[in-house]
Amino acid sequence: MPRPLVPPVPARSAVLSLLLGAQPPTLSGREIVGAMGLFGISESTTRVALSRMVASGDLTRRDGTYTLSDRLARRQRDVTAPDRREWTGTWEIAVVTTTGRSAADRVALRGEMARQRVAELREGVWTRPANLRRRWPDSLLAVSTCFEARPLDDPAALAARLWDLPAWSARGHAYLEALDDASDEPTRFVTMVAAVNHLQTDPLLPAELLPGDWPAEALDATYERYREWLATMRDNLSAMPPHRPVR
Repeated sequence: MPRPLVPPVPARSAVLSLLLGAQPPTLSGREIVGAMGLFGISESTTRVALSRMVASGDLTRRDGTYTLSDRLARRQRDVTAPDRREWTGTWEIAVVTTTGRSAADRVALRGEMARQRVAELREGVWTRPANLRRRWPDSLLAVSTCFEARPLDDPAALAARLWDLPAWSARGHAYLEALDDASDEPTRFVTMVAAVNHLQTDPLLPAELLPGDWPAEALDATYERYREWLATMRDNLSAMPPHRPVR
């Protein structure tokens, strides 16, 4: 079944998305409740979610202020794409050479490589164009041999083999259209959450390997404007008198 363009956003995901868009990722309970109210989530539902997130270690709480845990703060860094470097035609390659790894270790490595925007050429062989300024994750370096090489095949054809670029582009444009058409704040919020999740799967390929009209830059600019709006909204909520009810 095709994934829905905008799936429902539970209260926990809504709070996380709000904090992931904040710099630093810290907000008072009052600010969170006020923002969730704008997004159509009640105060009682929000406070239950906050209590559960503190209990599970997703958030820390001090003096009525909530902050992302260190683990989830790393997700905030994942939202921001790594810097690019000039692409010279080489590809990063990692070949897993350690045997006897558990299924859980293999699943964890797959998740980490997806966050690093690296594709699996075949079982245990990971690759992508060498155009990002970032080091391989320690979890990969511990179990593999890494190097750079230049493929003999057409690099654009190789990229098309590793990533479904037309499908990613079509979905990205669908999010841009949906955000333009959003007529209320709850709709805009859940659409933006889904669009950011999609943006985090952008393979970040060199321009030479992308199809025309690639929507990632437009999506990123839309998200940055939304984060600016969130910051303004937070400031407005903070300036409200304490006795004024937040609706």
